[in-house]
Amino acid sequence: MQTPEQKDVQQEPTRKLNTQMLGKLLVVAVMMFGFGYALIPVYKKICEITGINTLTPMNATAEDVANTQVDKSRTITIEFDGNAQGPWRFRPTVASMQVHPGEMAQVVYEVVNTQSRPIDAQAIPSYAPQQAGAHFKKLECFCFKQQTLGPNEAKQMPVVFYIDPALPKDVRTITLSYTFFEVAGPAKKSS
Repeated sequence: MQTPEQKDVQQEPTRKLNTQMLGKLLVVAVMMFGFGYALIPVYKKICEITGINTLTPMNATAEDVANTQVDKSRTITIEFDGNAQGPWRFRPTVASMQVHPGEMAQVVYEVVNTQSRPIDAQAIPSYAPQQAGAHFKKLECFCFKQQTLGPNEAKQMPVVFYIDPALPKDVRTITLSYTFFEVAGPAKKSS
């Protein structure tokens, strides 16, 4: 049987190796953190040199970052219409606006539930002339999903859009019309 002193003597090299390994692991962890931290300025410098993934400078003007897809030589009049098929008021906040093809624009529609009960509703768009529908690009629209209106609730719902520059040159006016209708009908009372 070994005495406690003999066990300590045998374990001493193992402790020394464990301590060395811990030191090496700590050095590696610190180096990995430093490398990750240094990647940010290195990445920015590489992007700056190669011209890839560059961000807009803080002091850039609107002309410096103008959308080159906007056709400033043409102006399209967009007319807005809202039709309600149900117990609410539904209308656009503006009757019309002028946009250049490729230019981002926004219009807001207002809806008011005039009932004392919640209603689920959906808006369906239509376009005139019909060929304009393929060139009317919506990025955000309340028509993408059903809307729930609480009792006597009023909402303002935006439509963010642009007109594709490929719109035929003879189209100078587009009418965007929404029909807003109740989806499930009135809630039935259980007996």
